[in-house]
Amino acid sequence: MKRLGIFVVIIVIGFTFTTCKRKKPGQPIFLTIEDDIRLGQQLRDEIAANPQEYPILDRNQYALAYSILDTIIQKVLNSGVVRYRNEFPWEFYIIHDDSVLNAFCAPGGFIYIYTGLIKYLDSEDDLAGVIGHEIAHADLRHTARQLEKVYGLSLLVSVIAGENPGALTQIALQLASLKFSRDHESEADEYSVRYLCPTDYDAAGAAHFFEKLQASGNTSWVPEFLSTHPSPDNRIQNIYNMKNTLNCQGSAQYIDRYQRLINALP
Repeated sequence: MKRLGIFVVIIVIGFTFTTCKRKKPGQPIFLTIEDDIRLGQQLRDEIAANPQEYPILDRNQYALAYSILDTIIQKVLNSGVVRYRNEFPWEFYIIHDDSVLNAFCAPGGFIYIYTGLIKYLDSEDDLAGVIGHEIAHADLRHTARQLEKVYGLSLLVSVIAGENPGALTQIALQLASLKFSRDHESEADEYSVRYLCPTDYDAAGAAHFFEKLQASGNTSWVPEFLSTHPSPDNRIQNIYNMKNTLNCQGSAQYIDRYQRLINALP
């Protein structure tokens, strides 16, 4: 039995090493696409059950706001670049909190955007750039990998299996402040440009938020989705460099329609 145990351990170590080598950077090592979706659905339901922390706007009551937002989102999703476009559910929700300039995502394509962020931005391409950044975190599986790193595989497996509701609640409460690595943030910036490039939007929309913060002099804090690592200056330049490298030609902003989105919010 002792020799058998050692043999099993050697097999597991060898399999893990091989699996790690074969995985693309930014992907979880163990969680599957199906795990991403199941975990995302559970987090969605947990978030919906906690309106004190996450006051989500009702789709029927704010149908116009969701309709305009859906137009922006579908244009990004249908760019032909989102790799899990057809596998993930891609659900989007608006959280009513004007004091928060933030957006975040759960695994499997469940994206949350605060009214404070929508009202702070100036045009559709700005919001499309931020949405592209969040889509990238889900599509490149950054969120699932980071959750695996923070909470551990065994805990996540128990959550997905429905055996640890307490941990699910904790993850849901901390999801909006989940921190990503420098590489993941840079990659999400890059793919935001890649997603927007085939559209008529200005593909550098994600950089406009940084530029507005800098123009206001309010650079002492930045929401998690646009972490200061790397620095805003570097990220702005990298986004514009990627836009130039891809020769993106879009320049549409749809400022009037974006103002209708803002006016449709509470």
